[in-house]
Amino acid sequence: MSSSKRIPIVPVAGEESDDCSAAEPFVLMVLGDSMAPEFSEGEIVVVEPEGHATDGSFVVAQLADGWTLRQLARTTAGWELRALDPATPAVAIPDLAPVRGVVIQKSLPGRRRAAKRYVE
Repeated sequence: MSSSKRIPIVPVAGEESDDCSAAEPFVLMVLGDSMAPEFSEGEIVVVEPEGHATDGSFVVAQLADGWTLRQLARTTAGWELRALDPATPAVAIPDLAPVRGVVIQKSLPGRRRAAKRYVE
């Protein structure tokens, strides 16, 4: 029997660590289709928490209603987090504080050769 389980990413407030694990890249699985066709449901993205977020970068951001994968866009008022699906509204953010990392690679599980890199 196959089933999926949503596991939220919840940081612990005020948690301090003596190691560098907070700076280590991590992986997430894409859920939903709001970022299609660039990211399909089930794909794995590698996120660099200390990556340089720029206009057009694909980022993981922490918003009031949870974590999201979006494309970062510069606006006259600040920044927006945009889905590639035009039916999904953009979210305005005044600065880059909600951005928790930059997507540096994606792949389908079990298809290492089909990986796509977003940084050199």
